[in-house]
Amino acid sequence: MLRHWLWGPCSPLGLIVALLTLLADQANKAWMLYVYDIGAKQTVTLTPFFDLVLVWNKGISYGLLPQDSSAGRLGLIAFAVLASVALIVWLARVTAPLTAIAIGLIIGGALGNAIDRAVYGAVADFYAFHAFGFEWYVFNIADVAIVAGVIGLLYDSMFGGHKKAGNLSKM
Repeated sequence: MLRHWLWGPCSPLGLIVALLTLLADQANKAWMLYVYDIGAKQTVTLTPFFDLVLVWNKGISYGLLPQDSSAGRLGLIAFAVLASVALIVWLARVTAPLTAIAIGLIIGGALGNAIDRAVYGAVADFYAFHAFGFEWYVFNIADVAIVAGVIGLLYDSMFGGHKKAGNLSKM
């Protein structure tokens, strides 16, 4: 019974994507922190619109809901783990490869950022885009994976060939 809840036809694909995403995120963070040593550098300008900089994010996206307490940090870790478990349950019911890939990207990104919170107390972000006086938030590979996963889910929900509820003659 438990296997039915946690394993489905696209589970291998989604979980491989999640694992690769997690490994890429953690390897990139380790390289940026310990090899490139971004913490010892000031902002590194790569282009007129893209910089490398170390920002420790104690909150969620855009630094919202900063959590300075251990309880708050543990709450965000628990939320990421529970959301990942819920996504694994969803993945077990998925039959479309695009949906499985999208869910895998979100799982890998969520767990990558949860590991940062557990190890460092905050999420390490490095990449900053800016143009015309506007600065986007500083992000990491896990954040990119989560956004790409959400875009994949939105695309699949709009154009994935799902049956339309309003057109009963084609159901």
